[in-house]
Amino acid sequence: MLLRLSTRPEIGRQLERLPVSRTVVRRFVAGETVGAALEALARLEAAGLPTAVTYLGENVTTAKAAAAAADTYCHLLEEIHRRGFRTTPSVKLTHLGLDLGEAVALENLERVLRQAGQTWVWLDMESTAYTDRTLALYRTVRSRWPNVACVLQAYLYRTEADLRSLVAGGLRVRLCKGAYRETADRAFPKKPDVDRNYARLAGMLLSREAQASGVYPAFATHDERLIRVITDRARDFGIRPDRFEFQMLHGIRADLHRTLRDSGVRLRVLVPFGEDWYGYFVRRLAERPANLLFFLQGARRR
Repeated sequence: MLLRLSTRPEIGRQLERLPVSRTVVRRFVAGETVGAALEALARLEAAGLPTAVTYLGENVTTAKAAAAAADTYCHLLEEIHRRGFRTTPSVKLTHLGLDLGEAVALENLERVLRQAGQTWVWLDMESTAYTDRTLALYRTVRSRWPNVACVLQAYLYRTEADLRSLVAGGLRVRLCKGAYRETADRAFPKKPDVDRNYARLAGMLLSREAQASGVYPAFATHDERLIRVITDRARDFGIRPDRFEFQMLHGIRADLHRTLRDSGVRLRVLVPFGEDWYGYFVRRLAERPANLLFFLQGARRR
């Protein structure tokens, strides 16, 4: 139900009028401006945590809007470099104009990659309507821009094959579970099946073959059981802690930050910001019942 609601932006416009919505959303979204994002990044940097940052937005309909999104990322990168933050941008290709054509998205993406310099830039995955085009564009820029990284979704049946096709050349990849509404012929419909596939794909990324190819995996999960499985497997394979990392979303399972850092593994926190927060926020509620409970408790208190 929540994933269905995440595609209804008119509901988000109604929620914006409620003070409780903005208060609770701020737990997950740093704010609406670049300044708010930089403040959140600075707090995490002061706590010793590297970060990623994403400017929320999808499916822009004009070249002007796509260019404006790229401008925002370039401005962010300028400030990130000036302040010395250990931050990597994470971009959605439909925010950079993919619906307007590959050429539009490519032009804007290359502007961001050029501004990034040695900083990694992640290409986020969206719904399966864009998987092939996202991977094709990733392969196009990968030969020219060594600082580009991709994202794969464990809930899709196709991801094991996609991963095998990418591993041989070495890559930096974020493995996430997936948060878009998909049909049962494309994605595992049950959470236990997604978790099992995630663990299997994590094993592939930690395998000797993948490590020999120079793969650097980032595991995006808040699941303590999966975290234990991955850290135990990395230890068994003799993989150094600097050869992989975990990634967590801003405002979710902050209680695990110290545990992970004390265990010696890398942790990166993804900070989202922007006015287009609704779809992202509702997908976060759908991912974990505790997030929905937090929202409802906040609404009741108000």
